[in-house]
Amino acid sequence: MDTNTTQVVRGKRALVAGSIGVFVEWFDFIVYAYSAPILASLFFPDANRTVALLSTFALFGVAFVVRPLGGVFFGNLGDKIGRRNTLSIVVLTMGAGTLSIGLLPTYAAVGLFAPSLLLICRLVQGFSAGGENAGAFALIGEYAPSDRRGLWLSSTVAFNILPAIAASLTVLAISSNMSESAYASWGWRIPFLLGGVLAVIGLYLRRRIDESPAFSAIQQEDRVEAKPAQRSLKENRTGMAFVFGLSALNGLAFYVIAAFMTTHLTESVGLGQSEALLANFIVLLTVTALVPVTGMLSDRLGRRVPMLAGCAVLSVLGVPGFVLLSTGGLANAIAGQMLLGLGLALFAPAYTATQVELFPTGTRYSGISISYNAAYVVFAGTAPFVGTFLVSQTGMSIAPGIYLSVVAAAVFCVVLALPETVGRSLVSKEESDACEETSALELD
Repeated sequence: MDTNTTQVVRGKRALVAGSIGVFVEWFDFIVYAYSAPILASLFFPDANRTVALLSTFALFGVAFVVRPLGGVFFGNLGDKIGRRNTLSIVVLTMGAGTLSIGLLPTYAAVGLFAPSLLLICRLVQGFSAGGENAGAFALIGEYAPSDRRGLWLSSTVAFNILPAIAASLTVLAISSNMSESAYASWGWRIPFLLGGVLAVIGLYLRRRIDESPAFSAIQQEDRVEAKPAQRSLKENRTGMAFVFGLSALNGLAFYVIAAFMTTHLTESVGLGQSEALLANFIVLLTVTALVPVTGMLSDRLGRRVPMLAGCAVLSVLGVPGFVLLSTGGLANAIAGQMLLGLGLALFAPAYTATQVELFPTGTRYSGISISYNAAYVVFAGTAPFVGTFLVSQTGMSIAPGIYLSVVAAAVFCVVLALPETVGRSLVSKEESDACEETSALELD
């Protein structure tokens, strides 16, 4: 088998295993959001339902606070010991946090210790999450053909969304097939225990893939950065600023749809839980189907065109989307969310490829991790809390749509200032030569 054929085989293996690993990581992380109503009842005093929900979503947001710490830690690690080894540690850490939630005692059993223990588990999950996407983006992007990088990286977008679908279906299937008392007693634990099992599968898959040629090359040449995070902060500030701005909208739009919407539809709009979950499932499945198409478009038209289109859709249609879904009924819930989902589907694949293309190999993991996670703390992790707070304070069920539209308009300006990165080489000439030499040595 010649060098090119071997690299194609390794690349496809990394694409499949890396994407499935992303799925496992984010299933574990997002299942908490779909379990928020029952967690609010079980882990907090039930005197005030709104306070209990806000407390539950506050813990959801707290996990994002530690994501930059995880981003710095795992980013440094990934730029030192490689993408594969670091991603293996990441998924194992997430699995431990998720499994632990499924084993926790409730407020009725241990009082205030229950939310305290839940907080610790969410902190573990958040720390792990800080190292996931940047590593997966780097690994798959460094294997991808330059003219299909948007398409390849759209798989990570799809496998960021599919866990939300799987989590919603899991919670729906379990809650619908047992009595309310049984679900409240023990059934709610099943998705979290399942997440722990999936993490072991994710670890197995990640241990079977090869390190990316780009990182292997700098290892072979003894040019691994000693302090990648520090160097990235010193030399890649412009790229990190762009990633922060783009990540703000991507994170907010995704978590409004995937983490906030079902609770909003049941608590504020009055839709039944089964209908809310079904509507969310249909929208997320549609977005998943669209992202490979928009990923290919970004390879042909450039990254900026679909990102500008996504910003425009979310800015202009964010409020009408919330107006529509707030009128009640399953059809309106689907249609309103679909307007938001279209904007996300246009924006996300091009945004993902842009992140990879803005940084050099030696600091790519760190540069993406730090800036991406910083934005997710401010905008993504707070999305359910801010959405619930805005509705409760204003009495307007469309208030979260106004917030989303304003952020989308601001990011539209960021994209206008962004340089086009499509087709940009991910390695310098020296790294490219080293990649070829490393591949040849591995074949001998």
